[in-house]
Amino acid sequence: MTDSPPPLVTTPSPAPSIRQVVLDCPDARALAEFYRQLFGLRYRQGDEPPAAGEPDPRGRDWLVLRDPGGSMGVAFQQVPDLPALTWPTGSRPQMLHLDTTVPTAADLTLQVGRAIELGARQLYDRSDDPEEPLFVLADPAGHPFCLFVAV
Repeated sequence: MTDSPPPLVTTPSPAPSIRQVVLDCPDARALAEFYRQLFGLRYRQGDEPPAAGEPDPRGRDWLVLRDPGGSMGVAFQQVPDLPALTWPTGSRPQMLHLDTTVPTAADLTLQVGRAIELGARQLYDRSDDPEEPLFVLADPAGHPFCLFVAV
């Protein structure tokens, strides 16, 4: 007898699709700006930053960024307290992380530098791996994300 995965349950309607990944953070606007600049994303209509000096109620609650085509995105939910992660070990190693890729090792070096300039910090450097050069970074709120060369 072999173990096989259970059959997919078929439904008369299409399966759900992933719309966005949501990151909890202590400052939704600041983290949204980090990812907007790093990945070239755009704010969902109505979530753009207000004019200088104007109140920013959405920036203290929930913001959404989309890719230029308007499909999958990243959302930011402000929370009053976000315990620091202890990646890669410890009591709070991580709940999820984003995998992001670039085409070449030169792009990897460039984009890691950009991420750090934007406020990321380096957690791990495996850039010398000949099969899959990789860095693990933490965004300004402490969420780990990987940046590596796609094979």
